[in-house]
Amino acid sequence: MSDLANTKILLAVTGSIAAYKSVVLLRDLQKAGAEVRVIMTPAAAHFVSPLTFSTLTHHAVYSSVISEDGWNSHVELGLWADCMVIAPCTANTLSGMAHGRVDNIVLAVYLSAKCPVYYAPAMDRDMWLHPSTTNNRQLVKSYGNLEVPVGEGYLASGLTGEGRMAEPSQIVDFVKAQLHPQDLQGQSILITAGPTQEALDPVRYLTNKSTGKMGIALADRCAARGAKVTLVLGPTQYRPQHQSVEVVSIISAQEMYDASVQRFEDCDIAIMAAAVADYRPLSTSDQKIKKKDNDLSLPLARTQDIAKTLGQAKNKTQLLIGFALETQNAIENAKRKVQSKNFDCIVLNTLEDKGAGFGGDTNKVRIIDQVGNIEEYPLKSKTEVADDILNYIINNLLPI
Repeated sequence: MSDLANTKILLAVTGSIAAYKSVVLLRDLQKAGAEVRVIMTPAAAHFVSPLTFSTLTHHAVYSSVISEDGWNSHVELGLWADCMVIAPCTANTLSGMAHGRVDNIVLAVYLSAKCPVYYAPAMDRDMWLHPSTTNNRQLVKSYGNLEVPVGEGYLASGLTGEGRMAEPSQIVDFVKAQLHPQDLQGQSILITAGPTQEALDPVRYLTNKSTGKMGIALADRCAARGAKVTLVLGPTQYRPQHQSVEVVSIISAQEMYDASVQRFEDCDIAIMAAAVADYRPLSTSDQKIKKKDNDLSLPLARTQDIAKTLGQAKNKTQLLIGFALETQNAIENAKRKVQSKNFDCIVLNTLEDKGAGFGGDTNKVRIIDQVGNIEEYPLKSKTEVADDILNYIINNLLPI
């Protein structure tokens, strides 16, 4: 998962020589995880072929409201997108945006879009500095649209100065910053995730069905929102996608306990999303346990309670977030855990809810605070659930 994963972006290309950069911009947005579709003005097609964009997006590229295939719904495109990026945005397009002119599909979609609109101007220096352009920019920004700052340098006319379209990487960073603000900047977050394995002998172990997907999604979203993240991760095939996440790989509950306790003092927020074994074999055989004719009894010992230990150790400025997966009496059991482990809140899911629990890509959660208030959320992707949890922490638990 990347910073723009699950983000739908409508890229609008207008008639400027800078349109060649839009091909690179498209690829950079896709590499960041976004789903991108492209619309173009007829003038833009003189600089870059629509075939280029359709090949890269695997979707049709529209350059008019009406085509041979019929009416291309500018309303549907505007509703589909999470944001619209106009790059390059020419002086003519900027004027149309300012004054409500509709003479191409880009302006038609712009006027019907319900999503945020970001535009990256591209024009010659004198056009950029003209008072009419300045006035149009002010009008367009007053409508709530956001301008990607222009660059300064060598221009197509041969002049040097302001007016260059921002580089594709700068536009991607701009979109990321707007859609995913760095609201966890400066926070150090410790997350546990995945199962543990408790060895019986060299080839067998006790474990559970956890894949770690929920905790990994939390780690990725924390990092994308600016936090320094340490992920204590049990044995699983899945890994975080965000490069800044520090992964501490462990196998047993004792190893997870040691790694978590060691790092807890330096964190601001700890999120206990792992499915830690409550019991381990009392002893581990050095050799494979052989099958016998009679039944086998396996004495089990209690593992150390990571969450309870951290709850007893946390200071007044630290936050401790718990997780609970229940199969019965879910709310009552979760409320008890909040108190017994000194959680600031607990994230509850239950196998009674279809689509929640281990292994899948979705989850349905309730968040319960220290006094028993419950915030309920519908079934969502685990990435979206991660953002819901983080939004709850920011809005309800972090100091203003």
